[in-house]
Amino acid sequence: MPGQYKHLAPALASDPANQVIFLTKEGKPQIEGIEQRTYKVARGITQNIHPYLRRLEDQVLHGQAVVRTGIDLVAEGFQPDVICAHSGWGEALFLREVFPDARILVYCEFFYRSRGADTDFNPNQQQSIDSVCRTRMNNTHMLVSLEAADWGFSPTEWQRSRHPQQLRDKIAVVHDGVDTEICQAQPDAWLDLPNGKRLNVGDEVVTYLARNLEQYRGFDQFMQSLGEICRRRPNAEIVVVGGDEVSYGDRPSTDENWRERMLASCPLDPFRVHFLGRVPYNTYRRILSISSAHIYLTYPFVLSWSALEAMSHECLLIASNTTPVTEVIEDGVNGVLVDFFDPRALADVVCKALESPDEYAGIRAAARETVVSKYDLRTVCLPAQLDLVKKVASGEWSARGDL
Repeated sequence: MPGQYKHLAPALASDPANQVIFLTKEGKPQIEGIEQRTYKVARGITQNIHPYLRRLEDQVLHGQAVVRTGIDLVAEGFQPDVICAHSGWGEALFLREVFPDARILVYCEFFYRSRGADTDFNPNQQQSIDSVCRTRMNNTHMLVSLEAADWGFSPTEWQRSRHPQQLRDKIAVVHDGVDTEICQAQPDAWLDLPNGKRLNVGDEVVTYLARNLEQYRGFDQFMQSLGEICRRRPNAEIVVVGGDEVSYGDRPSTDENWRERMLASCPLDPFRVHFLGRVPYNTYRRILSISSAHIYLTYPFVLSWSALEAMSHECLLIASNTTPVTEVIEDGVNGVLVDFFDPRALADVVCKALESPDEYAGIRAAARETVVSKYDLRTVCLPAQLDLVKKVASGEWSARGDL
């Protein structure tokens, strides 16, 4: 909570004709104006359970916890017309059994594939038959949830395309939306670094942002490019934002986290490469505003909110030529594409951007225009989300499986 419903839930609750309850796990933040109910998972995963079933058991436990709280809501007389749920955590598994008359709309973020997406993307990470089978099992709860739902939606065409063809026809494409009124360049932005130096708009600032610094977001490739960037651009400052946990993929085998692992193999000048960890949102926006070249690399996986927010700030997005990115970026038009596995090519593009910033002014402007026209929260995405809920509520969009 709020996840992908940060804007939709308050928008629905703003209508006095609606009663909105947000059911979430204990310990999540409250949304003003939204009634919150919480659930607690009864226990942890069974020790020594089959490895393929560990994730599934965890999701079943979440689904059971939602059932218990749902039964309490029914006893209070609450009967929802529409339930919006994320299909990824198990919470949507048994909603139909508790609320048989409700319309169910599930958020279909990502369907795992053993081939053609993230798991076989890196040639240095060989898959075994064991990992392939485990990947297939990761979809079990999503298949059950989506089959029982009336409709689903994914934020991008590519994410929708990962789902099985027989279920794809009941998945709409509606993005979460970018608040372009907030996410726009601040011409007087600045950033004070831990070493006391202040960076301003117009300085040579290379930025990299991720929730966590890890391989799925190309952190290792980015780090391999920095030595060349720093050598060729002696005035460049590198600002890196992200935590040391793992959101996707695995931890390194030899170090505590990917930052330590890459610093061990790619020693860099600590007075020019600044690791800020996670930062407040206002600081994040200032960093995007002072960026001369913003690097975004990703496996074929979920497209990050930060990529579109950077474009909305008129950043020069230098991004990996991978399928989630190419749905949004046209090379040389609203961004620049590079081979994910070519740190030297990445360094070349960054250095050229720093050397001739005026040549990229049109690309920066086009980046923001792309987000405003296709992904703006207020004019495009939120109206589409509300319309989707309305159509599911009325039964106009319903492809419920046989129960």
